[in-house]
Amino acid sequence: MDAPATPPRDLPQSAPRRPLLGALAVVLHEGHALLVQRGKASGYGLWGFPGGHVEWGETAQAAAIRELHEETALRAEPLGYLTNVDFISAGADGQPEVHYLLAAVLCRYTGGTPVAGDDAAAVAWVPFDDIAKRTLQMSDRVPDVLAAALERLG
Repeated sequence: MDAPATPPRDLPQSAPRRPLLGALAVVLHEGHALLVQRGKASGYGLWGFPGGHVEWGETAQAAAIRELHEETALRAEPLGYLTNVDFISAGADGQPEVHYLLAAVLCRYTGGTPVAGDDAAAVAWVPFDDIAKRTLQMSDRVPDVLAAALERLG
């Protein structure tokens, strides 16, 4: 009988740290963008586009639609990728503590009434002008992502 396989001794004990992949659902409807207020750790209290982790074997577009439904109960279909956004949060020592690469996905609203769920503390249709004027405390890149979506839609 063969001896059981053992991992090579030169492999590191811990995997290197890498950014996590997430997806954002950018949903625009009748002059408004759908935003959620974060109810958990990273970005707590800030308003931004719904989104979260991309699961193993899931496309970022599918993740955006799934996360949209989990956080807001809305339905949408993906229209395509808009841009990528880095979210890096430093710890008390100034070193990166959280790092996400977020794929922003433009989505077409197909139905539902927004209800905050999962890790969203609140959800709202926010007028484009309010986002441009930053009337809410929001993630830095929200106005840029909105501008990219509006440009894509012409």
